[in-house]
Amino acid sequence: MAVTRRLVPVEEWKDPRQLLGVWGERVALAYLTTQGWTVEAHRFRFGRHDIDLVARRGELVAFVEVKTRRTNACGSGVEAVSLRKQRIVAKVAAYWRLRYGQAGDTYRFDVIAIRQPEQGGEYVVEHLEDAWRLM
Repeated sequence: MAVTRRLVPVEEWKDPRQLLGVWGERVALAYLTTQGWTVEAHRFRFGRHDIDLVARRGELVAFVEVKTRRTNACGSGVEAVSLRKQRIVAKVAAYWRLRYGQAGDTYRFDVIAIRQPEQGGEYVVEHLEDAWRLM
């Protein structure tokens, strides 16, 4: 018998880590739009993997991985994007390019790390452009 999974809307999520991640993605989306980017996709899925954000500015398309942290105790968000994660994002990006890419587009992989202090205060956004390249 096939297992069916119910899609649970974000509003019903209870795990604080998931909620922090969604909050970070929304902050990153707002940040990119203020920087002149158009967000073409949020959580673009291919199979069980996804890209957090796909953003465009002219003919430049950025596949953006968003990492949100409360502290840097376990490393920064930028450091958390492992080689394995880079390969997964690249696979999903290749699928996006096949479906939605346009002639003349150039592509890159970015990381946006957001640090939100637990005791309130201002969050910090770090945008690492062209964070890695495919080998």
